[in-house]
Amino acid sequence: IVRDYKHWVSALECCLRLLHVQHSYCKFTEAMETLEETKLYIVKLTNVGHSLNLAGLYSEFSSLYSCRSQYKEAYDWAMQALMHLNSNAHPKSIIDVLRQASKACVVKREFKQAELLIKQALHLAWEHFGREHPKTADTLLDYGFYLLNTDSVSQSVRVYRKVLDIRQNVHGGNNLHVALAHEDLAYSSYVLEYRSGRFQNARDHAEKAMQIMTRLLPEDHLLLASSKRVKALILEEIAIDNTDKEQEQRLLQEALDLHVSALRLSCQAFGEMNVQTAKHYGNLGRLYQSMRRFKEAEEMHLKAIDIKERLLGPEDYEVALSVGHLASLYNYDMKLYEQAEQLYLRSIAIGQNFW
Repeated sequence: IVRDYKHWVSALECCLRLLHVQHSYCKFTEAMETLEETKLYIVKLTNVGHSLNLAGLYSEFSSLYSCRSQYKEAYDWAMQALMHLNSNAHPKSIIDVLRQASKACVVKREFKQAELLIKQALHLAWEHFGREHPKTADTLLDYGFYLLNTDSVSQSVRVYRKVLDIRQNVHGGNNLHVALAHEDLAYSSYVLEYRSGRFQNARDHAEKAMQIMTRLLPEDHLLLASSKRVKALILEEIAIDNTDKEQEQRLLQEALDLHVSALRLSCQAFGEMNVQTAKHYGNLGRLYQSMRRFKEAEEMHLKAIDIKERLLGPEDYEVALSVGHLASLYNYDMKLYEQAEQLYLRSIAIGQNFW
C-alpha cells in the first residue's frame, strides 16, 4: 500500500502536467483520456486520506473544457476549484485558479465576479513574481480578455501590448507564447480601430502571429485557426474601405481562403456541433455579406444560429449575436424588413438578460 501510495502521488502529478501540455497544444482526445486517468488517481488518494490540491486539479479540468468550447463544464469545474481553494496552496496555483475562474465568468457574462477574480490574481502575481515575470504576463493576458469583453478596448490594447513586451523579453521572437500575444494584440487593435479604419497595426501583429505559428506548428494545427480568423477579419475591413475594386476583390478572396481554412481546422478538431465551429460559420456569413453573396451569407448565419441554439439553448448571448448578424443581412442587403425586425427584437430581448 505504501509503495502504491507513493506511485499514485507521482502518477497524479505527471497526469496533471501532461493534461496541461495536451490541452495547451490542442491534443484534446489525448487530454480527455488523461483527464479520466487523473480522476482515478484522485479517487484512490482520497480513499487513503491523502490531502490533494483539488483546486489546482479542477482548474486544469476547467481549462481543458474551455479550450474545447464546452463553457458550461468549464464554468462548473472553475467554481469547484474556487470552493476548494485555500491560502496554503502555492501562489502560482492560487493565481492560476483565479485566472481560469475569471475567464469562465467572462464567458458566462458574470463580469463583476470576473473582475474581482482577475484583479486578485494580478495583485498576487505582482506581489510574488514581480512586474516582468511570465506568470504576470499570463495573468495580464486574462485581464486583457476581461477588459475586451467589457468594452474597455483601449485599456485592453495597452494590457496586451505589455504582455507582448514581457514575453518577447523572456522568450525572444520565435516562440508560441509570443505568437499568441501578437494575435491577441492584433484582435484588440482591430476592435479598437473598427470605426477609424486604421488597421495596419492590427494587420502587422496578425501577420507576425501567423508567421511564427507556421514556422513552429504543423500546417493543420488548430492554433492556426484562430490566427487565420483574426487576419481574415482585418483583411475584410481593409477591403471594404478600399477604393481600388481589384484590390478589394483580392483582399476579400484572401480573407475567404483564411476563413474556410479556419473552419476546416475547427471541424477537424471539434466536429460540426461546437461553439467554435459555429463562430467560424458566422464569420463566413459576414464575409459573404461583404462579398455580396447574400444567399450564402444567409446559409452560414442560419447554420451558426442552429448550432449555438442546440448547444447553448435559445436564450444564450452567443445566439443573440448570431441572430443580430442575420437581422443585419436581412435589413441592409436582402430588404427583408419584417424578418429583420423580428430578429432584432429577439436579439435585443436576449441581450437585455445579460446587462
